[in-house]
Amino acid sequence: MKSKTLSQLFRMLYISYVLLKHGLDEIVLATHLFRPLRFLIYLSPTRWNGEWDKQRGVRIRETLEELGPIFVKFGQMLSTRMDLIPEDIALELVKLQDKVPPFDGNRAKKIVESALGTPISNAFSYFNIVPLASASVAQVHAATLLNGDDVVVKILRPNVQKIIQRDVDLIKTIALFAEKYSKAARRFKPKDIVHEFEKSVLNELDLMCEAANASQLRRNFQDSDILYVPKIHWPLTKNNILVMERIYGIPVSNLDALKEHRINLKKVAENGVIIFFTQVFRDCFFHADMHPGNLLISPIHLENPLYIAVDFGIIGTLGPEDQRYLAENFLAFFKRNYRRVAELHVESGWVPKHTRIDEFESAIRTVCEPIFEKPLKEVSFGNLLLRLLQTATKFNMNIQPQFALLQKTLINVEGLGRHLYPELDLWHTAKPVLETWMKNQVGVKSLIRQIRSLGPYWIEKLPLMPDLLYKALNQIASQPAIIPIPALDKKSKTSSQKAFWVGMIFGVLLGIVIFLGRKHFYG
Repeated sequence: MKSKTLSQLFRMLYISYVLLKHGLDEIVLATHLFRPLRFLIYLSPTRWNGEWDKQRGVRIRETLEELGPIFVKFGQMLSTRMDLIPEDIALELVKLQDKVPPFDGNRAKKIVESALGTPISNAFSYFNIVPLASASVAQVHAATLLNGDDVVVKILRPNVQKIIQRDVDLIKTIALFAEKYSKAARRFKPKDIVHEFEKSVLNELDLMCEAANASQLRRNFQDSDILYVPKIHWPLTKNNILVMERIYGIPVSNLDALKEHRINLKKVAENGVIIFFTQVFRDCFFHADMHPGNLLISPIHLENPLYIAVDFGIIGTLGPEDQRYLAENFLAFFKRNYRRVAELHVESGWVPKHTRIDEFESAIRTVCEPIFEKPLKEVSFGNLLLRLLQTATKFNMNIQPQFALLQKTLINVEGLGRHLYPELDLWHTAKPVLETWMKNQVGVKSLIRQIRSLGPYWIEKLPLMPDLLYKALNQIASQPAIIPIPALDKKSKTSSQKAFWVGMIFGVLLGIVIFLGRKHFYG
């Protein structure tokens, strides 16, 4: 334990050193520990070693690259949000998505041979040791199978598990201190959020898990005309290598190429939003790393552009209750039904039960109304989320860790969509998906679907019902007799009537179950 603490201390000192090395003295000297030494910024070597001559975006990017995969991922997330950070920094951070320095290709070849337990020529007729792309966790090489199919081989970086675990442990320690000593930070459940982040990152390090995610997403969009997911070659996929169908397309961030091919940019932006909301509300299973480096556009489909997704290491899921509350929140929010938004936050436990609905409603209205005075196409959902979060924390809102990936991905999707088509109306595009989902969840069709789903289980339990009913009635009969009180006589009749109608309803439902069960078993 002591050695781990010392290791984390040295890592924090190293981070401070790297920040100083790249001329980011102001960040180090702004921390609580070093704040009394702020005057030393004027004596810093970076003032005269040339680092300050570089643009700040370059200094930040180089710092993140040197600090390793976890920090690169943070930069990737920021790069999609030109409305939240200065444009010069965002444009520089975009380079983190496909310009991370690669590791030696011959070493990559040896990793593949070790994982497969055979010379590479027994698995591939061709393997290019020069990588196609290099990212923070892995790099990708082009190859050809023995049957002639073109594939890509994704290979984990050497020792990446150890490096990432070290930084995750450091972040967990920081979260522990934040939750212990900061009341404001405690509301955000930093330990839980870091735990969720750790799970997603560790899953990303298991390429078998990524391959399974890709296969599931491929099934979900098997017949889609707006998203294509490449095929996984399972016999050659291991924990540290993934072999996948090679696809060809234009990087979604390459606006010049998209325009040159005359691809409908409005539809590209709208299809991205539709894909995300469909994954969340139809499938409850969504690609949670939708930054431009992981998305291509087919050059063939011009008017209804086809997305091609890669990198499935980070996948998000939601439970049925979270899914329902989220959909209702979105619908109420964009209809400006602020009271319903406030009620849903209380009902879901996102804010304490004792919260005054009228006060919370008023606070939400104060944030939203000035924003909604603008056309929806000009509303930044990312900025709005930040403002609402600031408001909700005043009412002791508990940040839900399961929504961390969803919030990040939604912000990424909006940033990408607005980059492609500045006039994008996020709500107009997403509304049909949400309304269709709500219709499928509420009403007679939903009830019948649930009964059909649970029918076989209920039928299985039917033989036990007479015995349970006999025991219940026998227990009631064995209770001591109670002398009727006139005042309670009316209530007894009412209770009897209720029991009668409950019995009738139960009988009808039982009939439906038996009918649907017969259809299920006998066709």
